[in-house]
Amino acid sequence: MDLQSLSSAISSWIWSWPMIILLLGTHLFLTIRLRCPQRHIFKAIKISLKKDDSGSGDVNHFASLATSLAATIGTGNIIGVATAVSLGGPGAVLWCWFTGVFGIATKYAEGLLAVQYRQKTPEGKMLGGPMYALEKGLNAKWLAVLFCIFTVLASLGIGSTIQCNAISTMVFDTMGIKTWITGAIIAVLVGLVVIRGINGISKVCSVLVPVMAILYILGCIIILIMNIDFIVPAISLIVKSAFNFKSAAGGFAGFTVMTACRYGIARGLFSNESGLGSAPIVAAAAQTKNPVRQALVSSTGTFWDTVIICALTGVVVVSSILAYSDMDFSSGSALTQLAFSKIPFIGTPVIVLSIIAFAFSTILGWCYYAERAVEYLSGAKLIKAFRVFFIVIVFIGGVAELQTVWNLADIFNAMMAVPNLISLLLLSGVCYKLSKQYLWDRDINADVEEIEN
Repeated sequence: MDLQSLSSAISSWIWSWPMIILLLGTHLFLTIRLRCPQRHIFKAIKISLKKDDSGSGDVNHFASLATSLAATIGTGNIIGVATAVSLGGPGAVLWCWFTGVFGIATKYAEGLLAVQYRQKTPEGKMLGGPMYALEKGLNAKWLAVLFCIFTVLASLGIGSTIQCNAISTMVFDTMGIKTWITGAIIAVLVGLVVIRGINGISKVCSVLVPVMAILYILGCIIILIMNIDFIVPAISLIVKSAFNFKSAAGGFAGFTVMTACRYGIARGLFSNESGLGSAPIVAAAAQTKNPVRQALVSSTGTFWDTVIICALTGVVVVSSILAYSDMDFSSGSALTQLAFSKIPFIGTPVIVLSIIAFAFSTILGWCYYAERAVEYLSGAKLIKAFRVFFIVIVFIGGVAELQTVWNLADIFNAMMAVPNLISLLLLSGVCYKLSKQYLWDRDINADVEEIEN
């Protein structure tokens, strides 16, 4: 059995019903337990856009959010959603969207625990994330170690190889530049940014992410206007296919609720990372008055990433399949590119620039996540060596086979998610208590000292 067949078999086994139930079950449990944090999403957006450098931390909350979004808004939104449609049918779009809506509660809880259990180094740097929640909140250092190992492995899939592969493949398809050349350029650029640590990464992401997100969303809106007659049929097909217990007929034959659910949730996790435990690592570095305030800011990442951008991508892809006979949905990696190519003159440049910018920023964010995991495991002494290794892996990703990389990414995501989901479930009482203190009973702007006194 070759690597692709083996990785595909393992991925299918991991992403069977137990993992799906664990992930969605955690989303639903935290939604109910924490009194539906989704209802505070507009308050959270308002806080995230307001300049506030008060409180302790390494970067302001917007820079923290931008870095988190940089790691999540990437190929998962553009290629991942299209791949989900290719592998799971149109219904996968709705299941992907569900992971975003209910995942807001999980992202909220992750951000809350990250700040609550973070610690300051002698140099004044803030460190936090699920590994610290597992160690300090549950006294389960062995699970914290496993989480960090899985984080490093995931960074080599979701955070580097897939992203560089997407860039190099896109550049080759549109410009004819060899993949190894693109891979080398990306690796050098990553090295120039990550050498400056969180401040360098956050500064680049704070500029790159908002600009490219707006550009990509505008492109999606133009396509939907062009496909206006097919929007309603596309949405109808997405909803019907999501709950189809029998194999569909016609062009989408072979897809059932199980395949739609599996690939939709897997790609949803890949896209928004709610439950994965990655975003809390950078949330812990944010300047904030109290844990709940940063938790609200963190929750907006899932809203923008999946509820808005992934939903737009899904409707764009499915409506384009219905509108154009040359849209071969069996080629997931090319679906979004084909949809954007229908926009005269600017369509292809927009999608090329979007994938390059999103994937590059994702690499930067995941490098930071992996560095913090390495630091937890071994201290700061191996950080520089890991950066060199990570940059080499980025280059290798530029020439790797995409399907094998996607399968490995799904595997590592699941392995990383399990310890984090355990901490979220077992520490949900802490989340409830802090939410009551800072969100339900008092002003969200209260300082920790005010509550303690």
